[in-house]
Amino acid sequence: MGLMKTKAISSIFVLFAIAAGMASMAPAAFADHSEVAIVTVDESGFSQTCAASQGGPGCYTPVTATVDVGGVVTMTNTDPTGVHTFTSGTVDGFAPSPDLVFDTSVLMSGDSFEWIPTQAGEQPYYCMLHTWMIGTIIVQEVHADDNAEAEEAAAAEAAAAEAAAAEAAAAEAAALVAEEAAADVELMVMISDSQVMGGTQIELEFSELHVNYDLTATQNGEVVFEETGLHSMEVIATHQIDAVGSDENPIDVQVVSLGIGAPGNEDNWTGPVGQVTTAQVVPEFGTIAMMVLAVAIISIVAVTAKSRVVPRF
Repeated sequence: MGLMKTKAISSIFVLFAIAAGMASMAPAAFADHSEVAIVTVDESGFSQTCAASQGGPGCYTPVTATVDVGGVVTMTNTDPTGVHTFTSGTVDGFAPSPDLVFDTSVLMSGDSFEWIPTQAGEQPYYCMLHTWMIGTIIVQEVHADDNAEAEEAAAAEAAAAEAAAAEAAAAEAAALVAEEAAADVELMVMISDSQVMGGTQIELEFSELHVNYDLTATQNGEVVFEETGLHSMEVIATHQIDAVGSDENPIDVQVVSLGIGAPGNEDNWTGPVGQVTTAQVVPEFGTIAMMVLAVAIISIVAVTAKSRVVPRF
């Protein structure tokens, strides 16, 4: 059973290694162009210093944005000092030429607008209120490499799911093996007795170590001894019963197996559960009784021998 568990665990590690290897072989992720956010430069409505025509970086940030077809472009007026628009088209000096692809109309500070492009190409735009504010959105088809990356991620997820399924199957197989192994264990219990100290001493001899059991003794239909959840660390266990059996009134002893294993670790117990072993106890001479009888016989011999050496007059 230990070998089977080792193989199952090894298989699980192999599957996880495969999944990890697939993930590590995936190409470096391309830039994510499914979403892009564009904001306005502070005070861009009062000063043209941000304008590219004035040597500035641009009055929209980023001034050139890239997004995939079907992606989301979020346009937000973050300028606390003025209102702005994002209007598709071009502007020549102060003469705007909108193309009606999108128009946010006037956005107050903090307001946003979303646009989802449906075809690839370059889309210029400007602010109708401040014509020096211009920008460009580059709309591109989704890269094949991006698709490959998604496929690699899906494959890694599938491998991880397969590994999880294999782990569950291995655990189920291990439990089944443990259950079958437990069913194969045959527990032998031998019950002997002797009359000791006005009662009966019961000796249980098990075929296995660490047997957990319940012990009940009845006489004439009444329980004279009962203890549950007992544990025998060795193969021999003894118990004292405050009753003496006879041919007319024997003591019935019953041992019920609870499993084999350390106390407090019931989940890992093996062996038969519920196996019942019974015996009738009718002690005649116990160990101590026989010792007393032997001493008495020796005393009689000694007295007899002494009487033979007494001189006669």
